[in-house]
Amino acid sequence: MSYRAHRLGPLVLAVFTIMAGFGWGLSALPAATAELKGKYEELKEPSTHQRGKVKLTEFADFYCPHCHRFEAETLPVLEKEFGNRLEVTMVGFPVIAGKLPTVFEMYEQAKAMGKGPEMRRVLFRSIHKDRVQIFDRLIRESLIKEVGLDVAAFEAGLASGKPVRALEAGRAWGMRVNVQQTPTILLDGNIKVEAIDPENLKTVIQSILAGDGKK
Repeated sequence: MSYRAHRLGPLVLAVFTIMAGFGWGLSALPAATAELKGKYEELKEPSTHQRGKVKLTEFADFYCPHCHRFEAETLPVLEKEFGNRLEVTMVGFPVIAGKLPTVFEMYEQAKAMGKGPEMRRVLFRSIHKDRVQIFDRLIRESLIKEVGLDVAAFEAGLASGKPVRALEAGRAWGMRVNVQQTPTILLDGNIKVEAIDPENLKTVIQSILAGDGKK
């Protein structure tokens, strides 16, 4: 099964090139992770690994069809394979031009209220399958209720500005780790995987977990 990704435009790539020139890009693989299998790159970032668990961070755009495919086809495979040994979090990283950030702010607010995964699934479905106008207030209220959140509290959270700041922080993180396409996967904070086919991701994750048994 092959996967494509939505790449960033030339202007944004130029920014990443400048960042790399200042040493904010990738590093060569050190001996500490040389035993990992699969296709990946190790970043100059601290590891967040906890024994017996891998933290998967997905940099994604809700409007990106490849991100929707990853959500619908790959994540279920990984979650079935690894169960509670895999912790999944999405970081909103808008790359599709001409789209308002409302859906990303909705996701951040839901995440703050403990319903991030539920809202992530609902937003992907609404955009790519239902093709509804999320900006319509009544539709937005129905989605908020669908994931089990209080509409008034949710709207107050949106108005607070905290979701905007969370989105900006996520984008800054993505730029720091040189995300050039969506979806891009980060494992345990410092293992970057752009080859996001299920078999490669399973190989890398399995080798991380296998390494725990050798310590």
